[in-house]
Amino acid sequence: MGIENFIKDALHKPSDYVGYHVGRELAELHPGKAILEGENWCFDLGAFVHANKCSVVHEDSIFNQIKTEWKGPGKKLGRSFENAWFNVLWRGQLLEVVLITYTRTCYPSRHHWIVADTREVTEAFFAEVCELSSEVRSEVLVFEDGEWTKNKELFDAIKSTTLDNLILRDNLKAEIQSDFAQFFLSRESYKRYGIPWKRGVLFIGPPGNGKTHTVKALVNQLGQPCLYVKSFKSEYSSNQENIRSVFARARMTTPCLVVLEDLDSMIDDDCRSFFLNEMDGFETNDGVVVLATTNYPKKLDAAILDRPSRFDRKYFFDLPGADERSTYVELWNKELEPELRFSARSAARLIHQTEGFSFAYMKELFLSSMMQWMAATGGITMDEIIHGQAVQLGKQIVASNTPQSIAKE
Repeated sequence: MGIENFIKDALHKPSDYVGYHVGRELAELHPGKAILEGENWCFDLGAFVHANKCSVVHEDSIFNQIKTEWKGPGKKLGRSFENAWFNVLWRGQLLEVVLITYTRTCYPSRHHWIVADTREVTEAFFAEVCELSSEVRSEVLVFEDGEWTKNKELFDAIKSTTLDNLILRDNLKAEIQSDFAQFFLSRESYKRYGIPWKRGVLFIGPPGNGKTHTVKALVNQLGQPCLYVKSFKSEYSSNQENIRSVFARARMTTPCLVVLEDLDSMIDDDCRSFFLNEMDGFETNDGVVVLATTNYPKKLDAAILDRPSRFDRKYFFDLPGADERSTYVELWNKELEPELRFSARSAARLIHQTEGFSFAYMKELFLSSMMQWMAATGGITMDEIIHGQAVQLGKQIVASNTPQSIAKE
């Protein structure tokens, strides 16, 4: 048969028959050649071409379907091939690659077929494309809705995040920095003494006290690949399948950080055992650091919270004490424009007024006061405004901590 209607004819077949049909037709078109078929998410031919690892031309006699995605103002349009036939030149070898997207088990997936003179060439090409596609460089690998995407914008957004301007109690900041840096430098020592080179670290504390900021700063500072998991839930895959996918991907990317924010909302009764087995089961997780956060540790099962081999280190991000609040107020006041600054007496009073405030509420106190000062008329001073705002925010905190409010969480 000719190839003009190759993809169209394939897509008219029943979904269970498409793979066999395409493989058989390619074998008839290319007798004696090797054909490799797969469905791997990491076979990203576009990324391979973009890295100048091969050159491709479309097969002109076939209509190639290109999906275009708008990613926001000022950003380049995203393009992906849903159904296409390529002629590929790679390392002096001529290959053909067929991409066909069709639905099996309720969700669409893209399948590929690689045609070359020998099995060795098809396998070497396939392995090299997958290896490059699986690398995480200058981007964060994000898992959402059961799929992985590389997010350069998120990586760029955290590049300026450091621990320098973060206020934490006692030596907490230094402990965290030393702990993570030392781990990634100690691979040979772990190996020499027969200790599994893996970590589970849990950041615990009420919202707004620096957990997320610390995670971002660590990703930026350590320079290790980051896998950020938004949720294990998806429409077409079970939580267990997605947990397996996350840890399998992490093992391919070692050493790396796997970030699980709000762990208590990600793990339920149905997937808890599966998650624990992936953390501490038969599979080796060498080089994998699972960094999780929780605002509500009481919602976590004791098998997650208390067993050392899962999360063997816990750091507590408590509400700031008087010393931390004093440092925070001083830094903010110093950065304000002269006409917005308040007196030392007001600063001392403010430290007393903000007892029970998180750092997030402290930040809101300054921002809301500045906005109210700019909108005010009649010469009202920042001292008067900021103390009034502290009273209002204090009432909000009390209201949010009532039994009725807690029950809704």
